[in-house]
Amino acid sequence: MAATPGGFSGKVLRVDLSTGKISTQDTVDRYGDVLGGTGIGYQVLWEEVPAGTGPFDPANKLVFATGVLAGTGVPCNGRTAVTTIFPTCWPQPLVASGHMGGQFAAKLKYAGYDALIIEGRSEKPVWLFIRDKRVELRGAAHLWGAGIRRANLEISQEMGADCVVAAIGQAGEKLAPMAIVANSLSHSAGGVGGVMGSKNLKAIGVQGSGAVRIAGDKDEWEQLIKFHLSILGGNNQHVVPSFPTPQSEYYNPGSRWLGEPGKRWGAAQPPIEITGNIHDLNRIAFRTNSAAFFLGEGAWQHTVRGNGCTACPIRCHTIVKVPSVAAKYGIREIAQNTCVGLLFGRSFFKTLPGGMKGQTALEACMVGMHLADDLGLWCNYGQLQRDLQKLYHDGLLKAKLGSAEYASIPWDKYEAGDPAFLFDILPRIGQRRGELGQVLSQGTAGLFGQWSIPEETWTQDHNTLYWKLGHPKHHANEDDGQCGVIINTQYNRDAQCHSHSNFVRNGLPLEVQKRLAAEIWGSPDCVDGVGDYTPMNLHKARRARWSLVRKELHDSLGLCNWMGPWVASPLKSRGYLGDDSLESKFYSLATGRKLGREELDRMGERIFTLHRALTIRDMGQMNMRARHDQVPGWVFEDPAGAPPFSKGSIRMDRGDMAKAMDLFYKVMGWDKTTGAPTQETYSRLGLREVGQSLRAKKLVPGDAA
Repeated sequence: MAATPGGFSGKVLRVDLSTGKISTQDTVDRYGDVLGGTGIGYQVLWEEVPAGTGPFDPANKLVFATGVLAGTGVPCNGRTAVTTIFPTCWPQPLVASGHMGGQFAAKLKYAGYDALIIEGRSEKPVWLFIRDKRVELRGAAHLWGAGIRRANLEISQEMGADCVVAAIGQAGEKLAPMAIVANSLSHSAGGVGGVMGSKNLKAIGVQGSGAVRIAGDKDEWEQLIKFHLSILGGNNQHVVPSFPTPQSEYYNPGSRWLGEPGKRWGAAQPPIEITGNIHDLNRIAFRTNSAAFFLGEGAWQHTVRGNGCTACPIRCHTIVKVPSVAAKYGIREIAQNTCVGLLFGRSFFKTLPGGMKGQTALEACMVGMHLADDLGLWCNYGQLQRDLQKLYHDGLLKAKLGSAEYASIPWDKYEAGDPAFLFDILPRIGQRRGELGQVLSQGTAGLFGQWSIPEETWTQDHNTLYWKLGHPKHHANEDDGQCGVIINTQYNRDAQCHSHSNFVRNGLPLEVQKRLAAEIWGSPDCVDGVGDYTPMNLHKARRARWSLVRKELHDSLGLCNWMGPWVASPLKSRGYLGDDSLESKFYSLATGRKLGREELDRMGERIFTLHRALTIRDMGQMNMRARHDQVPGWVFEDPAGAPPFSKGSIRMDRGDMAKAMDLFYKVMGWDKTTGAPTQETYSRLGLREVGQSLRAKKLVPGDAA
């Protein structure tokens, strides 16, 4: 038998919880052309999960898939895609993925597995023990009812300190659609914890003593890694600092590159001051401080250090130490997270004493992280918090809840901006207590389904940031005009795409961005200034396509789409150009299979199109344009009444967005009327049988229907 190509560990692990059967498959023979990650997840769901399967049905499968570059030395390679039939999707469940960083992907690869497929349902609570070739199901009755932290502790004590544990909390056990699975304490995949709980699987513990083989020349590999490090910016690939300095030609106050010389990690032991060259490749971790970015300058004094994923020097999960919360609330004074996870507690409140970047706000963040990360509760990119705000302030909660339950909630603490309110509301949701807990634990779908609140109540309100299918916008028109809107129409959850926004928010002046855009995408007209949008053109459609394809490539290769792509850089010597072929260069060296940028992008397009095919099949609906690719009403209104294309407004024009969808479908090779891929497109991408299967169901446009 031929040796496994480099990059792959070589095996996919299958665990049938109904029978206890544990088996393996060859990765490359079965899944090599979909790379890993979401590619494997979509293929498994297409081949093995029938249309109409519910999220909590035993027939649903949960696919933990790493990528071909995970566990290597490639920077930012620590991603695991967890793909399943998503329980928060409304009005019907559809395919989607949660994505978690941390150390799980690398450990699974080192144990010898590129992916883990969980199927069936155990009769009693179990956890999965993986130590290289030794794989066992062990009883978890003693862990059932415990939070994620206790599960991590006890399994780590049983396996050894070098293991990694991915676990669910009480929210997942209670089959809350809004549940997470988390590893490495704060690295979570939202929306999939309840599926894991429905299978009576509490946790997965992994140890691996192996390594990932690189097929190409090792010197060339090391040089490429050094080059990659040289073009990294701060978090979200912001390539200029947020502060003026002689060391940088440009700066931008909106940049997440905050590590200005003179700043200190004030809670480190001893405190560490940032000094020297801001471009020093040995000190990249000093560039990013998520706590300071989201919570303000005061967070520096509470910063212990950055933490993050395998082989990532950015360390975007800031570890903070806030001693006051131990005395006030009886919780640990240490916590870590990034972005909306860091803000979990603060985001429930409209106002807080001292403002949204004061000490009380910081304490609310600490309480939120402590509770949510242990209960295993997802925020749905902040939609949970915005839903509660709207329900309360619009009087909907008082109208929907029984008087006794409403009176039992400490609304006086909520009104006062007291973080102690979170000790009441978060366990209600995570443990699904009372009607409020039952409804909010379903996500926004619970409001529309169980409480019969019209979806338009949310889609017409700018403040909800709600988009469609039970989920919010994610870097939409507020960041990238028509390109952002197109991207937000395509998935069955929030888009989780940063390919486009990482470029337009990278901090470079617009004239530099346009010069780079002309070189990368063929025209300066594919990029607008943020909030200064021009009418749609074909070049923007092509960049939207590129953005989505790169997202799927990153999710399948195991790379972080929060940091990639790397098409811009901090290097003045390169004219601030990054490298649009970096992913294909790493893939070629890792596997020994040489592919150029266009060839690898075609593989990404294949994966993205398989997601589209799954959505069409499971909806039983070919007309994606009318039934799926929706844009909320608030996108077409400006609170101040400004017309579309006014400078400073993010308002879109309905006719222009119709043209945008026409052009996007054109560049994708999809039917303009329905937004469904044609048989020609399926065949071009190596998905001929997928197209034929949909054609038999009259779900392919044109003469195929």
